[in-house]
Amino acid sequence: MIEETPSAAESLLALLRAGERSPALICPDDDAVLSHEELASAVHQLAGALAALGVAHGDRVALVLPNGPEFVELVLAIAAIGAVAAPLNPGYTEREFAFYLDDLEPSLLLVPEGRGADARRAAGDRRIVDVSVQRHGSPWLSVAGVWSPTPMPITPGSPEDVALLLHTSGTTKRPKQVPLLQRNLMASARAIGAHYRLSEADVSYCAMPLFHVHGLVASTLAQLATGGTVVTPRRLSQRRYWQQAAAHNVTWVSGSPTMHQELIEHGTVPLPSFRFVRSCSSALSPALMKRLEGTYRVPVLEAYGMTEASHQMTSNPLPPLAQRPGSVGIPAGADVRIADEAGRDLPAGRTGEIMVRGPGVTPGYRNNPEANAESFLDGWFRTGDQGLFEDGYLRIEGRIKELIIRGGENISPAEVEAVLKAHPAVADAVCFGLDDEKYGQVVGAAVVLRGEADSAELRRKCQESLAGYKVPKVIRFVSEIPRTPTGKVQRNRIAAQLTGQER
Repeated sequence: MIEETPSAAESLLALLRAGERSPALICPDDDAVLSHEELASAVHQLAGALAALGVAHGDRVALVLPNGPEFVELVLAIAAIGAVAAPLNPGYTEREFAFYLDDLEPSLLLVPEGRGADARRAAGDRRIVDVSVQRHGSPWLSVAGVWSPTPMPITPGSPEDVALLLHTSGTTKRPKQVPLLQRNLMASARAIGAHYRLSEADVSYCAMPLFHVHGLVASTLAQLATGGTVVTPRRLSQRRYWQQAAAHNVTWVSGSPTMHQELIEHGTVPLPSFRFVRSCSSALSPALMKRLEGTYRVPVLEAYGMTEASHQMTSNPLPPLAQRPGSVGIPAGADVRIADEAGRDLPAGRTGEIMVRGPGVTPGYRNNPEANAESFLDGWFRTGDQGLFEDGYLRIEGRIKELIIRGGENISPAEVEAVLKAHPAVADAVCFGLDDEKYGQVVGAAVVLRGEADSAELRRKCQESLAGYKVPKVIRFVSEIPRTPTGKVQRNRIAAQLTGQER
């Protein structure tokens, strides 16, 4: 059982190590290095500047910023005064920004100087603060051309304050607001650090977006909590990644399978500094795991996380403990159980809903009592994922609401995708349900090819490994599959969104 510990109740200020001069953040694009001492000083200066701009305890501050050290500094500075950081994807359209800003109702919006046209148009009469990135220092804040307001004394935030306000991906319904307390984030960061045995000697490479908990909590806060170093590039370049990882002696990287797939396209030789590679945010196919292991020549550890749990809930362990390919590992940040529809425990080997609880789990969705009633049961969060335990290792079988039900038979899209991805000509595949008059639903698939294959050949491949009712009836070939920045697919919309002709 995961218990509350002193570390689980810490505020985010516990991350700051004011007396340490070892590197905390490295921005290879600027050739800039920020020590732990400099990070602590920058956070306190920025917190005072935000207070001078009128940001008060509990206020929401929207950030539309690319990756980089200033993102981390500002999130910590906002938390330092007990305010709430609400990061938004800089790639949103004006319409998307308008939705999220209306939903969040922030007191101000932080946007890079001279950039973010769509966010600025969507802001309406909301207050916009320009962020100017300094080459060898902290970001400056500007309103109407007046730079760096004189810092004011601050009232420090507490572990019970909301630190982050994020939205769910909204795969089936309107996106929900997920508040994460400072103690939630610290508990998750500590758990990740302990599970992977992170130390001051480790260097993480932040390949994921910082506006998502994967990049912010796993790649960044967990490493800073152990006194180590985080490489925070402003943009991810597949070719430069290998150069930067080698130059800064990176010891681990975490990413989605899609991101790992892109990075290894330019990987030629293993880097001796690496200890492990971590994959999370969506299912890692056996074929991609094999390629990653062959490229890096270190353990590749698949993990399972959710925004509502401040990211990590389970993960495969480091050696000498055994890894279980195809699983997402053992509990590593939360209590985990498998339950039936009524919330009753199911024995090992039985499939049911994955439920979690622990110090990293959100206290509940913001302003959404209906969603809270559906998602929480006796202190446990209902993930909406279906899975089972095998010898203590969790195996995920897909989203319950994304199951394809053909003539009363439940079909996991992930199971069919794994078979399709095992074909050497298939680069990517996503399965979904298609309405059918006779069976209710049949299996459809969208496939990206890297070689020659047709639908008949892929169906034969599926028939070798799957029962007949699981074999895709319709296969559409596309140039790419739309995904979120963290690699997730919105399956229930993909059938309508994708174009392409069966062949």
